[in-house]
Amino acid sequence: MGASLPQRAPNPDRARAGVGSVVDGLDGDTGDARALDHAVAELVRRTRFPVGFGGLAQGDTIYVTSIHGARTRRLEGLVVEASRGLGGRALVEKRPRLALDYRSSRSITHDYDRAVLGEGIATLFAVPVMVGNRARGVIYCGSWAESPVGDVVARPAFAVAEELSAELRIREEVQRRLTLSPAGQVTMPATTREELRETYAELRSIAAVVDDPAVRARLDRLEKRLAALSHDATEPALDLDVRLSPREIDVLACAALGATNAEIASTLDLKEGTVKSYLQSAMAKLDASTRHAAVVTARRAGLLP
Repeated sequence: MGASLPQRAPNPDRARAGVGSVVDGLDGDTGDARALDHAVAELVRRTRFPVGFGGLAQGDTIYVTSIHGARTRRLEGLVVEASRGLGGRALVEKRPRLALDYRSSRSITHDYDRAVLGEGIATLFAVPVMVGNRARGVIYCGSWAESPVGDVVARPAFAVAEELSAELRIREEVQRRLTLSPAGQVTMPATTREELRETYAELRSIAAVVDDPAVRARLDRLEKRLAALSHDATEPALDLDVRLSPREIDVLACAALGATNAEIASTLDLKEGTVKSYLQSAMAKLDASTRHAAVVTARRAGLLP
């Protein structure tokens, strides 16, 4: 049978989990494809479903470019049109779609039976990857035997889609900044710089809960790139031998947006007293008497955008 799950598709603006290869290719489609491949590999690992595949959308068409765990080559080169099959419906409806028994499902077209059934998939779960209001692609996980899809599968699948959507959104933002304001070439408008700082703070809040050292390293490189993009070429950089902890930077990045200690605590899932402690530590290291002075010094030193 075919069914739609009651859970809503992920909201990328509230992503709070690991981000993959944002920096490993700010080269357009290639970097996006790497991010997708990382997500599909994670989908198989976290859901424990044996096969995963996915593709990004070009117009109303999904081009499957990443496959993990397949026993055959039937899924290779799969092209899914909008509204067709399980993934095509997920793309158009912008919500997850489930076929517990794919072969007998009456709620979807069976345009892609040769690929799906040829791989031996019995249960198939498709989750759209949303960036804002756009479905940027679809990731699938499947089982060769008919398998229930409860929270054990749905939650990690939603989390992976959310992480990928956050990564694609950040990549788009970086590309836009590079196009609008190459670092060191033009003066960035104040409103644009504030938008970039908000993006940076959001990225820090995502990175704060990432445990994978390799992913954290990639995020760190992206954060430095964002900071460089916002540098004011009219103001000399400050050569400061100071090392702030990741949490001190997290707190300062939020403080730079005018957030109160309570708001910072809520954003970073910390206690208000802990936020105050991190702020005081950062201020001491930066030899600043106020949080505003600490933010200014950190920006001049290239520690914040």
